[in-house]
Amino acid sequence: MTTDLAKAVELYAVVHFTVIGLSHVLQPAAWVRFFQLLCAHGTTGAFANGFLSLMFGSIIVAFHNVWEGGAIVLTLIGWAQVAKALVAFIAPEISLRGMNRVSAERLWEFQFAGALFLAIAAWLAFRLSQGT
Repeated sequence: MTTDLAKAVELYAVVHFTVIGLSHVLQPAAWVRFFQLLCAHGTTGAFANGFLSLMFGSIIVAFHNVWEGGAIVLTLIGWAQVAKALVAFIAPEISLRGMNRVSAERLWEFQFAGALFLAIAAWLAFRLSQGT
């Protein structure tokens, strides 16, 4: 059974995925520059990216510990973000390898990710509207 707090986290995720998704779709070149800037700062940039993942993921993990039905998807996303942050903090060279892949020629990857984020937001919003 999902609690009111878990539903609030689902709404938080809808807002997060909508804003980040729209930004990825509409401003992919800015995201390329952002990740290139982070990467240029080496370990410090990997840590900054890790903090972003940890903030989003830890809120989900702490307040959306739902392991049944469709709600499990958001819980798994939260744990994946925490794992991504852990890698950034204990093995930043791995994070930097991924961030080094970012280029203007691959900005479509941000648009694809943005479309995926928007789909997740729409699915979560639909679930919330149905009370599930």
